[in-house]
Amino acid sequence: MGATEGHGKGYVPCMGHDRLLPLYDPLHKLLGMASVNRPLVDQAGIRPGHRVLEIGCGTGNLALLAKRLHPDAEVVGLDPDPKALARARRKAGRKALPVRLDRGFAEDLPYPDASFDRVLSAFMFHHLGPDEKGEALREARRVLKPGGSLHLLDYGEATATSGGVATHRSHRNWRPHGDSGDRVAALMREAGFADPAEVAHRVTRALGRVAYYRATAPRA
Repeated sequence: MGATEGHGKGYVPCMGHDRLLPLYDPLHKLLGMASVNRPLVDQAGIRPGHRVLEIGCGTGNLALLAKRLHPDAEVVGLDPDPKALARARRKAGRKALPVRLDRGFAEDLPYPDASFDRVLSAFMFHHLGPDEKGEALREARRVLKPGGSLHLLDYGEATATSGGVATHRSHRNWRPHGDSGDRVAALMREAGFADPAEVAHRVTRALGRVAYYRATAPRA
């Protein structure tokens, strides 16, 4: 864990340690992460003029993908890791993709109420402790406009029959396990979301089971 200046809070760097950060994007490509991120963006139904927030953007891969696919949407990425954000800014500049990148925490979003149409998050949720998960979901609910939606991608609950290398008993320390779909939906409901659900999942050899979740901010 590292500590961000001025916040006094801890965070997990992209690769678990700052010195491993240069390996993050090559590993992202090797594991085929773009192929699991794309369905999340498609699921979100982003339209021209939408304001889209990615929580835990790291080096910006998902935020940049969303901007490339939806150039008429405003895309904002948030992460506590300044070194990851610096890489994200360089990538955005090279690709000429205007994405706003802010430093902050999922549990204390620095944005006004009802200021986004969509909130996205990929492979960040499992890093949070039990209390932090609830806080992050309540914050996502707060910044969403009525009728806006949260779209979350993370490791699904590991099972012996998932089929991926990462789910095998001998590989249990290879990556963190996710919560069950029912647990995530319950946390979303407790945070004030409507119709929370696991809407899809995929099993890959490199990542094991990954799950896609969706929930809506009530209009009332």
